[in-house]
Amino acid sequence: MKDINELKKLLQNVIYPGFDKDIVSFGFLKNLDVKDENISIKLEIPSSNPEVSKELEEKIKDLFKEFKKIELEINTPNLNQKKESISGKNLLPQVKYFIMISSGKGGVGKSTSALNLAISFAKMGKRVGLLDCDIYGPNIARMLGINDEKPEVVGTKLKPIYAKGIYAMSMALLINDGQGLIWRGAMIMKAVEQLLSDVLWPELDILVLDMPPGTGDAQLTTAQNIPINAGVCISTPQIVSLDDSKRALDMFAKLHIPVAGIIENMSGFLCPDNGKEYEIFGKGNAALMAKEYKCELLAQMPLEISIRQGGDSGKPISFYEPDSLSSKRYLQACDKIISFLEKQKDVSNASIQPVITGKSACS
Repeated sequence: MKDINELKKLLQNVIYPGFDKDIVSFGFLKNLDVKDENISIKLEIPSSNPEVSKELEEKIKDLFKEFKKIELEINTPNLNQKKESISGKNLLPQVKYFIMISSGKGGVGKSTSALNLAISFAKMGKRVGLLDCDIYGPNIARMLGINDEKPEVVGTKLKPIYAKGIYAMSMALLINDGQGLIWRGAMIMKAVEQLLSDVLWPELDILVLDMPPGTGDAQLTTAQNIPINAGVCISTPQIVSLDDSKRALDMFAKLHIPVAGIIENMSGFLCPDNGKEYEIFGKGNAALMAKEYKCELLAQMPLEISIRQGGDSGKPISFYEPDSLSSKRYLQACDKIISFLEKQKDVSNASIQPVITGKSACS
């Protein structure tokens, strides 16, 4: 008979659905007991999706089929409480709405979208914060023009930097320029949690979260520590980009995050010489994906030279060129997101009950 440590190592073979990490490394294993030929396992997972619980149950049953009896308890979150995250926590109760900006892959203009959406929300009269959750590749500080600034330390916490109408914080403000962070997943998760809890965020209407590309530790940690009110998926019209965007939308579903919609970046190039629009990467494919996933196409953002120039120089287009086509479309996207948040206000997030709410004996 294997001891507890050996059994725990076996459970490290159970990968959490939709992610690349096992349930032990994520900290979902809360109890493990063995007595004679019986094994008792207790898990706490961040998803209320019954398919996630069912998949974990099947994997664990198969892993421990040598035991006569398997007593498995999988606790899922109670999502009736709008002011709590999927784990029941809310590190920032002073924030009214949290919006997660995510993408399945890098290079699709996610940070550009997050920054310009945040500025556009501020132009609508909202009190807005922007948190750069991309620990490995933080870009928000440069794009906002604050990369040479250092946040003020107040006691044991940091004050976010106020610039261009929004409050911002990024790992880029805390490390040397060009410094690479060679961190494991647990360190990334801790860093994200500290950017939430150790920053003196003021009372905010909206905190925009610029997530790293993909579906990993940062996304899960964020969803466990604050209640995400809306997810926005960023994509380009290319089919290869849409393939990865579907994974981001699937992540929102697994973390029970309401999807506000999709923004299609690089949706046609506006030639400054003749004013014509050229569909270099195609156009309209994101609309088909939005229809498939029953969400809204928030905006189709053109390729404008000013967007690239503004990102490199710290002069975001929404702030410096309010009359540009892109600025107007960012505002339209923000208006749709606000409408979505208002509709969600009185809608319960607990529409699906978990399959496993108590103990399951498997023989």
